Amino acid sequence: KSKLKIEPTRCSSSSLLHPKNKPTITMKFLPLSAIAVVALPSLTPANGFAPPSSSAFIPTQPSSSHQSTHDAFRVSSSLLKASTTPLHDESLSPGITAIDTSLPSLSPLFSSLRSLPFFRLYSCDMLASCEYIPQELFECYTESCEIYPIDDDEVPMDLKSNDFNEHEFELDGWARWDMPSDDYYDTLQFPEDYTGYDGSEVWGFIHNRIGFHEEEALVRDEYDADSWKADFNKAVSGLHAMVSAQVVRGMIEKLQDTGELDPESYQWTDPVEEYERRLGANGETPEAVENMYFTMMLLLSGVRAARDRLLQDCDSGSIGDAEACETLRSILTHPLMDDPNIDAASRRLKDHALRDTNNLWEARMRTRDLMRIMNCVQCNKCRFHGKISTLGLSTALQLTLGRQGMGGDVAKIHRVELAALVTTMGKFASGIELCYEMQAL
Repeated sequence: KSKLKIEPTRCSSSSLLHPKNKPTITMKFLPLSAIAVVALPSLTPANGFAPPSSSAFIPTQPSSSHQSTHDAFRVSSSLLKASTTPLHDESLSPGITAIDTSLPSLSPLFSSLRSLPFFRLYSCDMLASCEYIPQELFECYTESCEIYPIDDDEVPMDLKSNDFNEHEFELDGWARWDMPSDDYYDTLQFPEDYTGYDGSEVWGFIHNRIGFHEEEALVRDEYDADSWKADFNKAVSGLHAMVSAQVVRGMIEKLQDTGELDPESYQWTDPVEEYERRLGANGETPEAVENMYFTMMLLLSGVRAARDRLLQDCDSGSIGDAEACETLRSILTHPLMDDPNIDAASRRLKDHALRDTNNLWEARMRTRDLMRIMNCVQCNKCRFHGKISTLGLSTALQLTLGRQGMGGDVAKIHRVELAALVTTMGKFASGIELCYEMQAL
């Protein structure tokens, strides 16, 4: 098949293309709905596919061998709406279809939800030291890396009071959010963005050191082996895929605003090339989009498990006024939330976990490590959103597994965990929609 490529006017040429395949046509970058495409020669190892060195990557995911250890996870002929890669775990197909059908009506609700203080304000430690990787002081490439705390009077007193009261320490708990302070940051003021930051070292540590690889089955198939550890790897890969999608979306938005990206400030300037590298069928992780759906299903199941608690918080006035609660109720009562097909991921994880309950402490420990490695991210905006997304995933795992694989106690979930859970689900909805848009080119 031909590869599809779009080059924004004046952007640097692809570092993934051999010179003989370099396109000779550039086109002005238009909105996604109006973009034209150019067919390029097929790029295979034989005719010039030469990935750049790892230092040129923002994130780098390991690829799966696609050699499943049991029949339940064999490669199928099903294709995803958001990817041309055949579905590896066929059991996810009905849930993926349900998500694809529901996102057009569900996604706009997340945009409204982002305006509520309950879901957009987080007290986050932006000065914590990296405990995992030796680092030199690094200044981010662009000013867009920086974020600043909002004024104290913009933080509702009841929200701040709840956060200060919900800081009890659990020795063998899941991911721990930063201890609350007077510094609150606003996701509405500082949304996801393409900053040009290179996070490859952090992502490499996550996949190679925090992920599970030591068992033979995981060596053969790290995402779909018959083990909860493979499920953990798949969920983290899905988190990475969502971040990659947000990076690509940020590139597109900057190009639409300015017409070009300065190569001196932004090392990666071509969103189509980056999409293909990070999320494409022939990219670094062919299963990336499938894994993003897998994690989205875990988040959906987690939000459904927390639904009654969220509705109680609405009734008590903790979430906001009646209009704010109506927006949240629209999400919590959306038909997708009650579709049994979205349980495929949580059911798979729980079934695996119940066969190995003595070792689930490893899952809790690794979510704590996953949160703390975010302190090694030297782009403050990236660190901020990375921590929120990590906490959202950890909360979904906590509600699915608890301590013995039977599920967690939603009454013990903190305000910041509930906020991160719902916010992260919105991030994944946006990431999947970005994949729709790129596949439509």
